[in-house]
Amino acid sequence: MKVAFLGTSQFACPALEALALRHDVRLVVTQPDRPAGRGERLKAPPVKELAACLGLRLAQPLKVSSDEGVLLLREADPDVIVVAAYGQILRRSVFALPPLGTINIHASLLPRHRGAAPVNWAIIRGDRETGVTTFFIEEGLDTGKILWKSSLPIGDDETAGELHDRLALLGADLIVETLERIEKGTVEPIPQDETTATLAPKLEREDGQIDWTLDARRIHDLVRGTNPWPGAFTRLGEERLKIHRTAVTGIRRGAFSPGAIALAETGRLLVGTADELIELLEVQKESRPRMSGRDLLNGLRPIPERLG
Repeated sequence: MKVAFLGTSQFACPALEALALRHDVRLVVTQPDRPAGRGERLKAPPVKELAACLGLRLAQPLKVSSDEGVLLLREADPDVIVVAAYGQILRRSVFALPPLGTINIHASLLPRHRGAAPVNWAIIRGDRETGVTTFFIEEGLDTGKILWKSSLPIGDDETAGELHDRLALLGADLIVETLERIEKGTVEPIPQDETTATLAPKLEREDGQIDWTLDARRIHDLVRGTNPWPGAFTRLGEERLKIHRTAVTGIRRGAFSPGAIALAETGRLLVGTADELIELLEVQKESRPRMSGRDLLNGLRPIPERLG
């Protein structure tokens, strides 16, 4: 099958590699190089680097729906366009171009978690299962007919970064299976149930701020769901303290109020929440390396009464 592939981030790389092994990938379209790091040097997207390694034709139009982008796709003459974490909304001039349609690989079980950050919100909202969906792109945010789904459980302590990597591999398997079923004529697109749809908007830095009045499980899920970005945080005096990993302890908070540092004599950095104590396992002070909660606690003199 002749394929044009649109993708940018690391999530898209396993799918591109899998497609290149089985199909004729005529064109890879990715976003332009962007400034990154303290030096603001231009950095190539992961998909660009992979396409170069695979010897695939590459294009980086500023907008794929521009005249330039559409012309590049027409010249590639694909049977199907596959999209994975590309980062731009496609116009009809793009998604209606190939005869077999344009298929998106989305990291959730649609219609749950439509939007830019489905992996993060699945964890933040306490889901115990997620997966990948392939669907036909149409006008609207992740609203097209579903082609195929595959699910996997979310680990109790799994971070968004860890889950992202597992879903990327699952997405590669799923798009290969989806195209095989299209070729065989054994897939029947199914409309999404709008009554069960939820949104997963792009995360902002302030979304990682911890509210200690929530229960411990919800705080634990926020920490996992914002790891590695934007990262959960609280206040330690006047300083921002990043929280990288936590553990739900099952210890009732008793007289300790939400945000209070509790039972410091145990050597564990335990903090009160709405229902029980949560342990801060890995933290990071501003402009300092990561450290264990125990090491932070040992270095605090005097130990403050509370965080936040």
